[in-house]
Amino acid sequence: MKKTNSTILDGQCLKGMFSAATEWLEKNSSAIDILNVFPVPDGDTGTNMLLTMRATVEAANHVTSANTSDMMQAIARGALIGARGNSGVILSQILRGMAEDMNGKETFNCIDFAQALSRASSTAYKALNNPVEGTILTVLRDSSMAAQEAASLHPDNLPVFMESVVHAARDSVARTPTLLPVLEEAGVVDAGGQGLYVLFDGMLQYLMDEIGNSLYQKKSAMLDSTIAPPRVTLLDPEESYGYDVNMVVKGENFNLDKIRKRLNKRGQSVILVGDSEMIRVHLHSPDPGAVLHYAVSLGTLHEIDIKNMDDLHTRFLEKSWSRVPSTGVAIIVVASGEGLIKVFWSLGATTVIHGGQTMNPSVRDILKAVERVPQNKIVILPNNSNIILTANQVNSLSNKEIEVIPTKSIPEGIAAILAHNYDADLETTALAMNKAKSAVKTVEITRAVRSTKINGLKIKKGNYMGLLNDNLITSCKTPADALVTVIDKCSETQKIEVVTLYYGAETTETEAQEAAAIIRQKWTQLEIEVVSGGQPHYNYIASVE
Repeated sequence: MKKTNSTILDGQCLKGMFSAATEWLEKNSSAIDILNVFPVPDGDTGTNMLLTMRATVEAANHVTSANTSDMMQAIARGALIGARGNSGVILSQILRGMAEDMNGKETFNCIDFAQALSRASSTAYKALNNPVEGTILTVLRDSSMAAQEAASLHPDNLPVFMESVVHAARDSVARTPTLLPVLEEAGVVDAGGQGLYVLFDGMLQYLMDEIGNSLYQKKSAMLDSTIAPPRVTLLDPEESYGYDVNMVVKGENFNLDKIRKRLNKRGQSVILVGDSEMIRVHLHSPDPGAVLHYAVSLGTLHEIDIKNMDDLHTRFLEKSWSRVPSTGVAIIVVASGEGLIKVFWSLGATTVIHGGQTMNPSVRDILKAVERVPQNKIVILPNNSNIILTANQVNSLSNKEIEVIPTKSIPEGIAAILAHNYDADLETTALAMNKAKSAVKTVEITRAVRSTKINGLKIKKGNYMGLLNDNLITSCKTPADALVTVIDKCSETQKIEVVTLYYGAETTETEAQEAAAIIRQKWTQLEIEVVSGGQPHYNYIASVE
């Protein structure tokens, strides 16, 4: 690799820059995750960007030449295959734009890099139907404009050039709340923009030969105005999910805040509910023994349930049930939670990919499922707004005919699969599924991980938020109260007849039945079905028709 202070640089230098950026992002990904506007316990922007970047590094490591074009093409291809969630897909489009601009170049300099960033900005904007300012797109555009000016002033000094890009990105991130009111109200900056700034900052440190020193001495690249969460060890789903641990602990004088802090040191995705005498614990941990050892020091353990998430992931990703002839239409579904997965199997899903909130499948995961089924005509139900863009990328990578039904939730996915007619062709099936998904409303109840204010509604940490079709409706002290409030909101605008209540991993059947009884008492005409969904993070997901 040529030295970074020389006039011309090459592909091996690019590999070093992207590798350093990925390592720096890993140290900041948890802090980026918590920058969700909604204070839900499943923020995943940082995680999705990190996993996407890891795929780029993996691809870059297979390129041995110093050719800039070869390296950038590999990086872009790796990003596309490994993209997860909306943030990962947008990041892959940014890198695609850079690769297109650097195509055919053996080496690069500041001017080349600035032009590549400009092309990246244009590509990313065009990739979205409704680009929004105050997001990663704005940060990229501002950074690319600064890059053009810096390249004209310092065409031969890449570290100085990159420093200008980093400063512009940092300032742009700080301005995102002024461009997007919902960010200002929530008291956060844009998570995707913050992630891009962190990536640029990691590249700069590499160029200034700080990768072995300051990169690991600096605690964080987060802006001072953002929220700094407790540090959590981030597990790479490509390598290991660890164990899903659930239990009830009975004792006395429990200090929930203290216990939560101790559990955060032993795993991630920690959910802790209860009172001074009984708590329900959920977390993902690489060492369930350490969790149990700590829990038994608190009191007596009950309802212990430990699952190896690697086994679950492998089983659900690789297991393919062919329910229709190879000439028919296969249905590939994304879902998380044992009960919800069983529901989709029972409704005729060909393959279920284990994923959802905090565990968004990559383009590679979905592509593998598409290629594995014998059918040449495929319907994909993402069932999450953060997976739709990822699923859309698969079309360009497969020779099969694919229709992505943009289902944003589990209820929409269930409504869509119920509309599938095995005797119909792919186009007819897609039309029927799209129509069916629009006829259902989705209610979600989850716990707030921080206090904030959204659309004038004050949310207190620990309270339960009620969402209707992704719109925040209420914040209540109990999940049942939140559920009733949102259903009441539904009944104001339409006559509702059926409510299907899927209760999550942190909710008991007794609690779910009690909530259903409250709903029946208030709306005597309603038909209510209670189903064990087993989904993480959300106490209830309800389908309202």
